[in-house]
Amino acid sequence: MTINKTRNAGSAFTLIELLVVIAIIAILASLLLPALGKAKESGKRIASVNNMRQLGLSMQMYVDDNEGFQPTRTINGPEKSWPTSLRDYYKDLKVLVCPSDLNPVSNSGALSSDDRAPRSYILNGWNDYFDEMSPLTSISAIEGKRLPETAIRNPVDTVLFGEKIATSIHFYMDFMEVDPGTLAANDFSEVDHDKHMKGQSGTGGSNFAFADGSARYLKHWGSITPINLWGVTDKWRDSTF
Repeated sequence: MTINKTRNAGSAFTLIELLVVIAIIAILASLLLPALGKAKESGKRIASVNNMRQLGLSMQMYVDDNEGFQPTRTINGPEKSWPTSLRDYYKDLKVLVCPSDLNPVSNSGALSSDDRAPRSYILNGWNDYFDEMSPLTSISAIEGKRLPETAIRNPVDTVLFGEKIATSIHFYMDFMEVDPGTLAANDFSEVDHDKHMKGQSGTGGSNFAFADGSARYLKHWGSITPINLWGVTDKWRDSTF
């Protein structure tokens, strides 16, 4: 018996047809990959919102357990900073890290191991309140002070935590601390206003936790204009100040 090894020419791909299929796959991939990238970044943004919401709730529980006061402010003193003070409430140090931060840093010189943990978030330093109570001559004058919860007059629209720039080691956003190179206060020099969903510069935004325990995404500069949501006094909430 003779076996016919001849293939049916109609069932075979020609080289041109193969190249067309490859081109179509490449076009589809170019269309889908940006969408997949946006979906992945959207997932990271949502995870970060959840982290910040946990930190906000941790602060509320701390305040409830400490006669209505937030943790003691410390600059370079012996007091522990907020990651340590709130640890009993948020529990897992992973909560301190935004998934979009590839290499988050913290203050390696901090006394507490919790304070040295990688960290993506920065707490409001409440400089305007402390200055209103007693004019501050320097940032070190805040050492040892505590903010009463009653000082926050509009908790729904007052930032508690923000996302810091990846290289910052700051624990607090301090209005009174100015970057010597840019002469910008911490709300510009230490806060990352473009952490998520960014394409060209200034087109993204960042997550913020608020004093009422909520957390939400604000577009670029959304926390400082038209109202500076980091302020608790009328003077500092005015973004034209």
